[in-house]
Amino acid sequence: MTRRTVLQVIPDLQTGGAERTTVDVARALVAAGHRAIVVSRGGRLVAELEAVGGEHVTMPAGRKSPLGIWRNAGALTRLAREEGVDLIHARSRAPAWSALIAARRLGLPFVTTYHGIYNQTNALKGLYNSVMARGDAVIANSRYTAALIAERHPFAKDRITVIHRGSDLAALDPASVSPERRQALADAWGLRDGERVILNLARLTHWKGQTVLIDALARLAAAPGAPSGWTAILAGDAQGRETYVAELKTRIANAGLSNRVRLVGHCADVAAALALADVAVVASIEPEAFGRAAVEAQAAGVPVVATNLGAVPETVLAPPDVAEEARTGWRVPANDAHALALALAEMLALAPQDREALAARALAHVRQDFTVEAMCEATLAVYDSLAQAR
Repeated sequence: MTRRTVLQVIPDLQTGGAERTTVDVARALVAAGHRAIVVSRGGRLVAELEAVGGEHVTMPAGRKSPLGIWRNAGALTRLAREEGVDLIHARSRAPAWSALIAARRLGLPFVTTYHGIYNQTNALKGLYNSVMARGDAVIANSRYTAALIAERHPFAKDRITVIHRGSDLAALDPASVSPERRQALADAWGLRDGERVILNLARLTHWKGQTVLIDALARLAAAPGAPSGWTAILAGDAQGRETYVAELKTRIANAGLSNRVRLVGHCADVAAALALADVAVVASIEPEAFGRAAVEAQAAGVPVVATNLGAVPETVLAPPDVAEEARTGWRVPANDAHALALALAEMLALAPQDREALAARALAHVRQDFTVEAMCEATLAVYDSLAQAR
């Protein structure tokens, strides 16, 4: 085997699906005997990256100005030359422009992963976004994303590979979460024994739909005969959006939910959070390119409801696409607090045997299509194919 040095470039390693995927692929590279370097501004996940054998180089990789992109291109070119980099993989637009310039200067294979649904309202924005379709290989994290790339950037059609985002199923298994971890998080969130938890794991930003969820929770609380004894946890980093946080707090108070809905900030232990949850909610009001939170909930055996946008039909199976007995979760229209409240009531009312059957189907679904092992194997295969083509 030829030892390969792969350089991944991303704005930061703070939190999110792209960041988690970067670390997962670095781990797989090191395990396969390769070298993994990541360039970013830094963040929470740097320690984990280094713990699995990856190397981190701090650089303001997210610079968006033409001058900043050009300077980063020079820095990446020098780094790649000095470290003997064999392939560059970009995971966001601004660093992708710098990485593309560096890769072309050095004659290196260039890979991109289209992690998000980038806004494209005019020709200039389309040009800026197009860098994510300029890789020698273009990885789409869902079939939905692949179709979007092909529509926006027809020149890339023959270079698109769908690799679904993978989750660590072993880590998400409730049996792998110790009672101490569960209790520590329950104490941090102020949960009482026997309290049922409705969990929303998403950074605090308007398009993630927290306002719609709060409205749905108000309807759920007021509905005659609706399940009681629940608390909703909105766990996510505000990333500086203090005005939005204030809006959420006001909305919660005005709905009379101050004792039932809690904003708890960033959650570092996702598996423990899901182990405490009775229901998981993905309330996004704009399309998700993939939707990791819905997959992780299913992997942890937690009934999930997600808005029916983007890649959700790939990650959550529900009627009318499948028969009722094949359901793995609930899908509701976006921005529809009434539909979301009805789904939450139905999920909280599930009989134990129905919940167990649902969890078994959901786990089988994610095992088939969404494991971190399959994602990493497919990504390394892309690297191999580009190396062999040279």
